Amino acid sequence: MPELPEVETMRRGIASIVGSRIEDLRIPPSPLRPITIKPPLAEFRRRIVGRTVASVGRVGKRVVVELDSADRIAIEPRMTGRVLLGRPPDGKHLRLVFELSRSQPGRPAEQLMFWDSRGLGVARLLTPEEFDRHLGNSKLGPDALEITADELRRRLGRSRRAVKVALLDQSVLAGVGNLYASEILHRARVHPAVPCRRIRPIQWSRIHAAMLEILHEAIAMQGSTLADGMYRTVDGESGRFQEFHFVYQRAGQVCRQCRRARIVRIVQSQRSSFYCPKCQRWRG
Repeated sequence: MPELPEVETMRRGIASIVGSRIEDLRIPPSPLRPITIKPPLAEFRRRIVGRTVASVGRVGKRVVVELDSADRIAIEPRMTGRVLLGRPPDGKHLRLVFELSRSQPGRPAEQLMFWDSRGLGVARLLTPEEFDRHLGNSKLGPDALEITADELRRRLGRSRRAVKVALLDQSVLAGVGNLYASEILHRARVHPAVPCRRIRPIQWSRIHAAMLEILHEAIAMQGSTLADGMYRTVDGESGRFQEFHFVYQRAGQVCRQCRRARIVRIVQSQRSSFYCPKCQRWRG
């Protein structure tokens, strides 16, 4: 589930590790199938132990830890992963532990952890060339917080795909997932099934503005924690933006915007979409 706001919250939560040295990397014992780790653990450990964390960034839905060697550790939480600095929910689903030295004099040593209940997450150690090849501009579109309205329209405006489906294409736009796409289109008053090529320029401007507003609001509220409770902040707290969802997972409930129609759920490309038939009218 973690999308841009949740992963950005993770990134900010572990920013204190900048300046720390990696002392070890280990996989805690668990009866569960291991997550995907590339390269294999022995090589991964050999290349990172003794290295210093130079920066902590984000690329789309991935947390990226850059080392002083220029190698980057890219952690993709996918459905249920969390990046933590301690106090994992349990040991059974703890997938990776990076042992760190003190980042500042007087501060205790830290552990950067990756916890994942479903085991779908991925951790990769990439050279600069590999990073460009796998996560560069040829693979991922511009970040949703950085793309301009004109560029968004240029990238999607001629597509025959439904706009909700198109917004989820990470090769076109990085960071937006199922939850936030539904909320963005509701605020922009655009029906999720409208083909991109039938959307007017003024509507693209509204979509872009709604995207920036909602993503920034969600980041300020540390993301959305859904009913399953899987997503939490680095400190184990729930996000708060779910309290302000207008359509996502609210099928059958009265729209919080128009106060008249009830939210409808449809399925697009095997994903649930939610919209208000009054706020997001479309005659198609």
